Amino acid sequence: MKLLKDILYRAPILDTVGNTNLAVSAIYMDSRKVTKEGLFVAIPGTLVDGHEYIQQAIEKGARSVICEKLPETLHEKVTYVQVKDSHLTMGIVASNFFDNPSEKLKLVAVTGTNGKTTTTSLLHQLFTNLGHKSGLLSTVNVKIGREILPATHTTPDPISLNGHLRKMVDAGCRFCFMEASSHGIAQRRTAGLKFEGAVFTNISRDHLDYHKTFDDYILAKKRLFDELPATAFALVNSDDRHGQTMLHHTKGRVYTFGLRSDVDFKAKILEHQFDGMLLNLGTHELWTKLIGTFNAYNLAAVYGVSVLLKQDELQVVTAISSLNPVEGRFQYFQSLNGITTIVDYAHTPDALQNVLETIQKIRSGNETLFTLVGCGGDRDPGKRPDMARIATEFSDQVIFTSDNPRSEDPEAIIKDMEEGVEMHLKRKYLSITNRKEAIKTASRMARKGDIILIAGKGHEKYQEIKGERLPFDDMQIAREFLTPTAS
Repeated sequence: MKLLKDILYRAPILDTVGNTNLAVSAIYMDSRKVTKEGLFVAIPGTLVDGHEYIQQAIEKGARSVICEKLPETLHEKVTYVQVKDSHLTMGIVASNFFDNPSEKLKLVAVTGTNGKTTTTSLLHQLFTNLGHKSGLLSTVNVKIGREILPATHTTPDPISLNGHLRKMVDAGCRFCFMEASSHGIAQRRTAGLKFEGAVFTNISRDHLDYHKTFDDYILAKKRLFDELPATAFALVNSDDRHGQTMLHHTKGRVYTFGLRSDVDFKAKILEHQFDGMLLNLGTHELWTKLIGTFNAYNLAAVYGVSVLLKQDELQVVTAISSLNPVEGRFQYFQSLNGITTIVDYAHTPDALQNVLETIQKIRSGNETLFTLVGCGGDRDPGKRPDMARIATEFSDQVIFTSDNPRSEDPEAIIKDMEEGVEMHLKRKYLSITNRKEAIKTASRMARKGDIILIAGKGHEKYQEIKGERLPFDDMQIAREFLTPTAS
């Protein structure tokens, strides 16, 4: 239990109607879940406006309400707190309710189009290996030390987020690494948090179904850096042309990483193979099991964060050399008949091109590269032709298939993709809507030495169709058709 007046600390309030010296048992943004003495926060959403459910929340037991618009009828026994921005206020009160757990951790946020999950997961793995109990908030899962919980969103809502951070503090965690999605930042889910640092990996087209313009998408990412305190570090990829944009107006201490530029934390690829790469990191040479230029950037960021968090540099480099790849990120196996299958989460044009360029650098050139790819439904349709164009340009044979069609017709999504294939490359692709059949077809077409890339879903163990999440695991299904070597 907390007093309402205490959890409103630092919240920008316009007006208060009623007594703030009352107990709050829990905070809710879903009126259906409200219990006795709960605080209901009315959030205006794109599809549903929480203000329409204030009465329902009161009937369920809410005795305090935070809202942007006061209801026409006010209940005598209910306290109403009017604010300008319910999203912002939600973050602040949630943090206060859980005793501001982010202030008791060294919390580092990673944002960018690609690399968030890999970078945060590698940091958690590295700090755990260095002997530090740490937390992780990622697209794949939530980790409190070695305890693993399922993740529902890349960046959870403020109540869940602060609840997880509270558990991390209570469990003795000293560090936490979290993904900060553009949605999460724009919806103020990170409001009220105290960051030790923030990392920008890169930015390319994504989520324009939500942000509408690329500039809006950039500004959402930038807000994370705009709101950093002077005590925090701001570490950005200097090779990305928007890296410097993130630093405009930041109060944080500025650092850079990259492969090409004159940066604070530099990586250089010396040798590339399917089982790893030889890397220069700072002044150290090491072998890593991770593959690809994109992972060289991720490791440079991991190295930079570790040094900025005052870890011993030699111990960090040694620990990096033993890091394991993240599930669904360039995860591969080789079958008994010598076919290499790669599963990767690449679901943006930039990520797909990065993965395909990495394969091109490693392959001999005598084998056939098959790429199986689709695009998600109810998401930015403008990237669909780009995904198809890149797949056909960088592959020998392409199969367009279903990804997570959600409410859309998967065949219509594939037709959108086909618009991006240049005339002289149309002979390279075929379309098979059923994803399992597509994987089966690729495995039957491939011969010894060939490479199959299954892109778009990575770690996901489901396929979302018409509101249902049906079990579907790219790696497992690929193994069904291609018997792997024992490993």
